[in-house]
Amino acid sequence: MQYFDTHAHIGLIYDDPIEQLIVTQEARQASVSRIVSICNSLHDFVKVYENLKSANHVYHAVGVSPSEVQNPGKNWVQTIEQSVRLPRIVAIGEIGLDYFRKFGDKKSQIELFITQLELAAKLNLPVIIHNREAGQDVLEILRDRLPPKGGVLHCYSEDAAFAEKALDLNLYFSFAGNLTYRNARNLHETVQVLPLDRILIESESPFMVPAEYRGKRNMPKYLPSTARFLADMLEMDDEELASILWENSNRFFGLPNA
Repeated sequence: MQYFDTHAHIGLIYDDPIEQLIVTQEARQASVSRIVSICNSLHDFVKVYENLKSANHVYHAVGVSPSEVQNPGKNWVQTIEQSVRLPRIVAIGEIGLDYFRKFGDKKSQIELFITQLELAAKLNLPVIIHNREAGQDVLEILRDRLPPKGGVLHCYSEDAAFAEKALDLNLYFSFAGNLTYRNARNLHETVQVLPLDRILIESESPFMVPAEYRGKRNMPKYLPSTARFLADMLEMDDEELASILWENSNRFFGLPNA
């Protein structure tokens, strides 16, 4: 079996480049064969990309998250356009809306989100979408502006009814370690209504550690715990589900299965 961690903040686990590389190697030893590294800011992207340049099983997304709306960086659009020419860049992200933390104002967040959706369409890349207490606005914007390559609602946090509406769009749904929490009934109900070919999993490390590892800093190597929990929920064989998740992830990011 092999797993694909579709969303890991490796730069937030450790600052040290060697420790970051160790994290990716430990993941590989745990059958997490591919990882997409996520950074909230372009400044952090440059550092982490350089640190992990030799890790060929680590892919990267580049973008400006809503947390950076007040300071996206000088010439940030041009920086993204230049960065996507680098090897192993597979998506624009994470981008989206966050009304919980109230980063800047809603108008500024929406403008940042829309600009990057348009940029993803221009660059022919999928998008990784952050949504926190902004579901209605996210969905309305995506109905008009989701790029042709589609997107993933990462660390899915809405309910099954929202998912059924979002299924009309070219969207995938990614579940993190919080799926394994007893009180995550909205997530448990959601996975039951989703087609198997639209589901991904992620570590969201260093956050959302699976229940099995509660009290520890989350790592990509813990991803199989989420996969096993999901297989039990769906009453599927672990290996069969792992194969489906692997194929889904590669299809979304435009990567070969081999």
